[in-house]
Amino acid sequence: MTTSATSNEGITPEEYDLVVLGTGEGAKYLAWTLAKQGVRVASIEQRWIGGSCPNIACLPSKNIIHSAKVASYFARAAEFGIDSAGYKVNMAGVTNRKRSMVKALVDIHVRNFETSGVDLVLGHGYFVGPRLIQVDMNDGTKRQLRGANVVIGTGTHATLDETPGLVAAQPLTHIEALELETLPEHLLIIGGGYIGLEFAQAMRRLGSKVTVVERNTALLHREDPDVSEAMASLFHDEDIKLILGASVESVSGTSGQSVSLTYQQDGVSATITGSHLLVATGRTPNTSGIGLDLAGVELTDRGYIKVDERLKTTAPGTWAIGDVAGSPQFTHIAFDDFRVIRDNLAGKDHVTTGRQVPYTMFTDPELAKVGLSETEAKAKGIAYRLFKIPMAADLRTRTLSETRGFMKALVGEDDRILGITVFGVDGGEIMSAVQIAMIAGLPYTALREAILTHPTLMEGLIVLFSSAPMVVPGATA
Repeated sequence: MTTSATSNEGITPEEYDLVVLGTGEGAKYLAWTLAKQGVRVASIEQRWIGGSCPNIACLPSKNIIHSAKVASYFARAAEFGIDSAGYKVNMAGVTNRKRSMVKALVDIHVRNFETSGVDLVLGHGYFVGPRLIQVDMNDGTKRQLRGANVVIGTGTHATLDETPGLVAAQPLTHIEALELETLPEHLLIIGGGYIGLEFAQAMRRLGSKVTVVERNTALLHREDPDVSEAMASLFHDEDIKLILGASVESVSGTSGQSVSLTYQQDGVSATITGSHLLVATGRTPNTSGIGLDLAGVELTDRGYIKVDERLKTTAPGTWAIGDVAGSPQFTHIAFDDFRVIRDNLAGKDHVTTGRQVPYTMFTDPELAKVGLSETEAKAKGIAYRLFKIPMAADLRTRTLSETRGFMKALVGEDDRILGITVFGVDGGEIMSAVQIAMIAGLPYTALREAILTHPTLMEGLIVLFSSAPMVVPGATA
């Protein structure tokens, strides 16, 4: 490694081909891939080696959700012909199972950094000039790293707004909720989005009383009405209280002891009290305190790093990746961001525009979608044929006693699939199969005429695309 002249901090900058700030999904794969190609790479991480997904987000939450699924099977034991004298949830055991998984995942990440040849730098990194990052190391020392190219992948964190008393109540975010060792007696959740709803169902199944307070008048208000209604019905049946169309006015007390929310609904104020409070109202980009102004990196009006369709920032040789770049906040999108930057660094033109954005919410049953929804198609004036069946029409669901929900697909005038939504068991897997057909540009008839194994959930796609469609015309002049 070569070094340049001593900086004005008295620290000699170390020169790299690539410096990556953060080790999240896209950032780590970029570092590993280029380092294996012989590129001199340094990755800076303050705490979560591997980023949020293996440590405090996707995988840990799905681990807890699966424990809740197992608990739900115990509760339904008689339905499967099994006599049970009852069961008790050991929340410490649930959390320890999650911790064991996280430790194994982090160990894998550490080995990947070691074997790839990346210089993993542990500490708080911030810009002190263009493409020059100072790191206050976790061991108390300081280093400066300069990259021919620099990639910013600092992610986002849970938003805590200025609601009176909220911060003082020391509420849980998803991070603390994943570390609970005792089960909340009554969990209050502010926010009816992905995080809020996944935690709501999981904690209810593990034994907590749960109340969700949502400012919009419908759950998942951006989804089609039938999706929103189906989710609300699910939560009603699982005895999760929903307070919709409610704006939180103030919070009092302390989460973990006793905490109260005062909210307004239909012009009337009311108060609800619980033992714990979880805030799941959105994400805030991690862009403060990292010297972006010194780097020449501009922000959008929403506080995310301003990037073009190739993920270049406003500063030469400086890129942003994943959530902090304003990309859709999914791990799989961050991974695709890695491909975009990798290719552009290699001189290939690769852009983020026009890509598919699939998603799955891991409630039980799952909600999965890719492509156009009915709401989106109507707003764009796109004509479509709607194929829709209840999940019970997929015979595999009957063997599983998992018949709740439906699947529906939009098909264009050229017989290509415009989008699919599945609210049902293993919805993400079913959606992914259709997404592959969409990527290949196959007509829906290819799935309708396919020979698929019986009885599998995928076989339901034959039933779906053999059903009688409803024709919805596009915009007229």
